[in-house]
Amino acid sequence: MKPIADALDQILNSVRPLQETETLPLQKALGRILAQPQISSLNVPPADNSAMDGYALHTDSLSATTRCLPVSQRVPAGHTPEPLQPGTAARIFTGAEVPAGANSVIMQEQCQIEERDGTNWITFPDEVKVNNNIRAKGQDIAAGAQVLPAGHRLQAQDLGLLASIGIGEIEVIRPLRVAVISTGDELAEPGEPAGPGQIYNSNRYQLAGLLQKLGAEMIDLGRVQDTFEATQLALKNAAEQADCVLTTGGVSVGEEDHVKPAVESLGQLNLWKLALKPGKPLAFGQIGDTPFFGLPGNPVSVFVTFLLFVRPYLYAQQGSPCHEPHPVQLPANFNRNKKSIRQEYVRVRVHPNGTMESHSNQSSGVLSSTSWANALAIVKPDTLVKEGDLVPVITYASLFL
Repeated sequence: MKPIADALDQILNSVRPLQETETLPLQKALGRILAQPQISSLNVPPADNSAMDGYALHTDSLSATTRCLPVSQRVPAGHTPEPLQPGTAARIFTGAEVPAGANSVIMQEQCQIEERDGTNWITFPDEVKVNNNIRAKGQDIAAGAQVLPAGHRLQAQDLGLLASIGIGEIEVIRPLRVAVISTGDELAEPGEPAGPGQIYNSNRYQLAGLLQKLGAEMIDLGRVQDTFEATQLALKNAAEQADCVLTTGGVSVGEEDHVKPAVESLGQLNLWKLALKPGKPLAFGQIGDTPFFGLPGNPVSVFVTFLLFVRPYLYAQQGSPCHEPHPVQLPANFNRNKKSIRQEYVRVRVHPNGTMESHSNQSSGVLSSTSWANALAIVKPDTLVKEGDLVPVITYASLFL
């Protein structure tokens, strides 16, 4: 059985990122992957501007005996000021351009106002510093600077950032098309009555949610009959219309497990059986030129193998840098008294105080454990764990961009 790190390296080294792109209005680009680096053509802010409502002046106009200056102009935001007359101050508002000749802005609460013959005179405090309350031209973004790299997944704040440099539409990688095939005559669909010996198809729905979190489009090909011919035809059709094919179940070596031989008849398997718990019977290969993942049938195994292998592969396929979380070390609240050649992923709940609680049932069929948990604790191969030992933990939240 192949070690986890070696398997992940092999899988990621085979990625061929998508090249096809589309252009979207900025407000519709949330969650999409940038196809090109974004370079600012302008400075933000475009000129020195005021961080406060107050008064702009040149500090040389003040002295130990002169703390009062007349107001020579009013500068609201969005208007171009006149150069500041020497020996005067300008009434200025937040975001307004600082007049040429001014080098400081004093907030209005620190000033005293007196009217003399229809002119406002401002008495300034004893300490007035150069560049006080002035946002410098290009302080946020300088013209020519890269603001976001290619491969970046756009967040809400990124849309605001791009808007701030005048970008109204953006080139992004088109969504991945991922075909999902369920195998197993025992599967029934939710909302329909389950017959004798049948179980409801939970894998189809958890994969739909996981793919949605990655920004991929799911091509739902439903359930395939448990025959070699039906499986082969379904895989061929999936590969012709998808960027990646996922199957659940049927990758072991039982008489009713047809996925492995069907894939080998259409392409090749590059990886099969990992030193992993849960999820040993994971398959990876290709159908023609289309990458293929054969996930186990047990729902917890599907969840874990998707997070560990499919998730980083699909990120990389979209051109996003490989995103692997950095585990945190937490004291275990469980024991592992027997060494295993497989690396185990234990469903745990990490509490706000940093303590860990493991689910009482770690069976690969107990899907409720994945909803109860918010993290996976890692027990490395050939390792004994005693309660209180530090173990690496990855949270669900850290796995998604």
